[in-house]
Amino acid sequence: MTKIVNHWIGGKTAEGASGTYGPVTDPATGEVTTKVAFASVEEVDAAVAAAKEAYLSWGQSSLATRTSILFRFRALLDAHRDEIAELITAEHGKVHSDALGEVARGLEIVDLACGISVQLKGELSTQVASRVDVSSIRQPLGVVAGITPFNFPAMVPMWMFPLAIACGNTFVLKPSEKDPSASVRLAELLSEAGLPDGVFNVVHGDKVAVDRLLAHPDVKAVSFVGSTPIARYIHTTASAHGKRVQALGGAKNHMLVLPDADLDAAADAAVSAAYGSAGERCMAISAVVAVGAIGDTLVEKIRERAEKIKIGPGSDPTSEMGPLITKVHRDKVASYVAGAADEGAEVVLDGTGHTVDGHENGHWIGISLLDKVPTTAKAYQDEIFGPVLCVLRTETYEEALDLINSSPFGNGTAIFTRDGGAARRFQLEVEAGMVGVNVPIPVPVGYHSFGGWKDSLFGDHHIYGNDGTHFYTRGKVVTTRWPDPADAPTGVDLGFPRNH
Repeated sequence: MTKIVNHWIGGKTAEGASGTYGPVTDPATGEVTTKVAFASVEEVDAAVAAAKEAYLSWGQSSLATRTSILFRFRALLDAHRDEIAELITAEHGKVHSDALGEVARGLEIVDLACGISVQLKGELSTQVASRVDVSSIRQPLGVVAGITPFNFPAMVPMWMFPLAIACGNTFVLKPSEKDPSASVRLAELLSEAGLPDGVFNVVHGDKVAVDRLLAHPDVKAVSFVGSTPIARYIHTTASAHGKRVQALGGAKNHMLVLPDADLDAAADAAVSAAYGSAGERCMAISAVVAVGAIGDTLVEKIRERAEKIKIGPGSDPTSEMGPLITKVHRDKVASYVAGAADEGAEVVLDGTGHTVDGHENGHWIGISLLDKVPTTAKAYQDEIFGPVLCVLRTETYEEALDLINSSPFGNGTAIFTRDGGAARRFQLEVEAGMVGVNVPIPVPVGYHSFGGWKDSLFGDHHIYGNDGTHFYTRGKVVTTRWPDPADAPTGVDLGFPRNH
């Protein structure tokens, strides 16, 4: 019997009422294993109404109450991390170790939310004028929404909702319809931890659900992670409806390798950063820029390592890379490799014909490595979101920097070098929001904020860290003057010497 994933509204399962369902596929077999209910406008409205009702009390609850619930949720999440990882593998396809890593990175933000008291402290200035004090406080927004992608079905929602609810907001999550089960399990664990009904809600669906959240007058802010075209649409549409928006878009992350770099370390880093999680990461390295005469040696070292990667079902503990999320996506990724030679690239490895014995109908693709890729090639210009690594050649650091800065994306970047001065120049001169020095995927820890520049971010706030706290709260300044108690009206004795 096919499993059905329903909504979570008001602290309980809400069966889909629209009559519309989407298929959820096991990427390793190609079989439809689950149906997910798609929400109508009315069902989205019900989730928002539940969140609005819950906000009346949750927004006034104490910090101690909120953080104690989050501490219990953290313990439950830690205890069930294997279970959640298995859900991710079954619907996304990533190997179990990658899925466990995803849960661990989500736990980092739960940790941050448990200690939110420090971030929510206000400021006070006394005696700015005679008997006048000024204080600054931060208050929650109300109902906020998150729209999250398929590639990290547990981690990216946890980049959002722990901080949002710790700050006193209530939350409506619209996860990817391709792998929805993890989000519902998180909702169940939150409820088990004691989160009041309606504080966290999950609605599944497509553009109907998304557009309703963007337009709903009771939704005060929207967080999004996904492709650049959709991020731009989310930002434009939600902003037009008066909402606060953080919309993280796509990427083309470059790894600059200077002639003095440790090429073995650089090759190891390139392989793990390009092909880990089948390249379905917005922080994946998809373009290596080799400076000077090291290019041939570096490409050969990458090829040697890439050919050894074991591709298979994510449930197989010996697998190092799993399938892609859907057949449509698999075919799109393959098209970039198929057309690369005609666009001037040298195809060093072509993984488009890869299959796995016993799982021939899975969404398989092997490792592809393209060398001497021109900047005009589609494989370089587009975010492929698959296990395809482009290598570009330049003669100088300046030429490489100009190449990187000319990209419309500015998510993450990295430099590999032994020279501290070169690394320092690069981190100051490169136009990207996150920079790694001999670190290929510079995803910040939870107490720093994640976000790119240019077409990789729409809105003023990065996600999680201090930016996350500021995004989910708004500032208020209070100016206060109290009369001197010595000036109490005649007949009122407060025990102070009178001034009159």
